[in-house]
Amino acid sequence: MAHIERLTVYPIKALDGMDRETSEIRPGGTLALDREFALHDADGDAYNGKQAVEVHDLTTTFVPSTRTLTVDSPDDRCEFALGNEDGRARVAEWFSDFFGVDLELVRDTDRGYVDRREMGPSVISTATLETVASWFDDVTVDGARRRLRANVEVGGVPAFWEDRFVGTDAPAFNAGGVRIEGVTPCGRCVVPERDPDTGEPTPAFRERFVERRQATFPDWADPDAFDHFYTLMLIARVPEADRGKTIAVGDAVEVVDG
Repeated sequence: MAHIERLTVYPIKALDGMDRETSEIRPGGTLALDREFALHDADGDAYNGKQAVEVHDLTTTFVPSTRTLTVDSPDDRCEFALGNEDGRARVAEWFSDFFGVDLELVRDTDRGYVDRREMGPSVISTATLETVASWFDDVTVDGARRRLRANVEVGGVPAFWEDRFVGTDAPAFNAGGVRIEGVTPCGRCVVPERDPDTGEPTPAFRERFVERRQATFPDWADPDAFDHFYTLMLIARVPEADRGKTIAVGDAVEVVDG
């Protein structure tokens, strides 16, 4: 039976994710805690793995109840309280020194700093992750999960199940009483090409990915909704009427009319 297999949020944009058993939909339509914090440069632009491969040298953990961030780097281990301005200033100073760039830590509890701020959670199926991992000798399923960084993982469905929710006459789906509507496929950046632990690029990742994605493109997907084949994962939205509700691992997932 189709169900929510995993819920993952990324409290600090670009840093490690954390799995959740339940997640409330915020007023802005995203999962609670997801990208609540982000590092911005002096121009106000997000600073993340697209700009800095050194992000792969860091391991982070986050405690939601205290908004405490622990950062392990090759030479240091630090703890920061992000619930107050002093703690956020300290972590911004630490990251500025680490990356060699003047950075500010910003916060948004309404929707977070997701890439497409007018949209909502990202969705992928477990079978999609398994299939993509099989295309590469050195990519595990968990490695694919960490490269692609989806919020909602759906089990009990075939690979590329999420592709059906964009395009002409696309349906939506319900998960635990929350309606989730597809908006756009997710075009990928340079980050999925890298080993999530070392930051080393997987040789010919993009070329192999595009070749296999095209060869396995599902019949149920609308090709006109996809600009290219270096695309994977659904960017969705939650209607305002369902914001404030909670979804949970194990919730049944049901396809409904668009």
